[in-house]
Amino acid sequence: MLCPLHKPKGPCDQELSSFAVFRRVYIERDEVKQIASIIQRGERLHMFRVGGLVFHAIGQLLPHQMADFHSVTALYPVGYEATRIYWSLRTNNRRCCYHCTICENNGRPEFVVQVIEQGLEDLVFTDSSPQAVWNRIIEPVAMMRKDADMLRLFPEYLKGEELFGLTVHAVLRIAESLPGVESCTNYLFRYGRHPLMELPLMINPTGCARAEPKILTHYKRPHTLNSTSMSKAYQSTFTGETNTPYSKQFVHSKSSQYRRLKTEWKNNVYLARSRIQGLGLYAAKDIEKHTMVIEYIGTIIRNEVANRREKIYEEQNRGIYMFRINNEHVIDATLTGGPARYINHSCAPNCVAEVVTFDKEDKIIIISSRRIPKGEELTYDYQFDFEDDQHKIPCHCGAWNCRKWMN
Repeated sequence: MLCPLHKPKGPCDQELSSFAVFRRVYIERDEVKQIASIIQRGERLHMFRVGGLVFHAIGQLLPHQMADFHSVTALYPVGYEATRIYWSLRTNNRRCCYHCTICENNGRPEFVVQVIEQGLEDLVFTDSSPQAVWNRIIEPVAMMRKDADMLRLFPEYLKGEELFGLTVHAVLRIAESLPGVESCTNYLFRYGRHPLMELPLMINPTGCARAEPKILTHYKRPHTLNSTSMSKAYQSTFTGETNTPYSKQFVHSKSSQYRRLKTEWKNNVYLARSRIQGLGLYAAKDIEKHTMVIEYIGTIIRNEVANRREKIYEEQNRGIYMFRINNEHVIDATLTGGPARYINHSCAPNCVAEVVTFDKEDKIIIISSRRIPKGEELTYDYQFDFEDDQHKIPCHCGAWNCRKWMN
């Protein structure tokens, strides 16, 4: 476009006389990713509607909720909010709003539906499942329509998860991208793990990034983590004595400790924003010294496979979570790992990682090296191999003895 002073004289073949387009134009865009970016802003200034469902917020799932807050077909994030526009249960041939939310009650999901109808008092229904709470609404609606000789409604064919909006394509993809959903063992993924929900930026306590020099940017983990025991060429077992400083308590009834850990680890930790980097794992209660806190789980692969996957993850710009068990095998927790992969590095850690053998299988256990009060972030030393200056990874743990570099 040129102004009249610089417009070329005479006719121009390449000049457009109009911007009108007389053909069909297709624009490719990832609508689900756009919706996810809007929903996670938190200001509640935007929402989206799919038919009779108005979606407000996705909520979140914490590590201790993974086992109970899902079914085979849907995830139940705490804080989920949506509004369903459906037939009124008090007035025939009239629609009203049903505000649906998911809460937590005694460690179990609680489904709440608030009936909002103009000119009438609000009603609130609660139950332990989406089907049960919606049945208390659908059945009176069906009975009222039957008495009025209107088109019949069949409650047995209406699913509570659908009326909550939990099975809507966009909502389901966003829910499947929540951190840690891989731990939902009984849930059948429809679209796989999608990184649609980006982690929010950490809030600086002083309000100024320049005043927080040790709490800087996110770093990828491009090296394989080494366990404490492997770095010392030592591997403990459940059948022999150990030589570590915490052997007295650790050896005592180790098999029972591990079995207790498999059932009670959800009560030990929770996932939250970290002052060090990204997400971090925190103590949910006071943890005594030499206590098994959590197991580092993932897919056990050979070194050759680990090297090939590392290149693939770097091309995809993923954070790499790998832990070396021995000289031949590595645990890859990048895509299928547990919450232990979110434990950050510290030069003054409060935990150690030990490779132990149980039932002839190597396990990596995170063990507290001192007493950890409730609410303190769990950390251990990654013990990366030393690299040259070109491949140095800065350390932002903020410990009094911080080495400034992780490798």
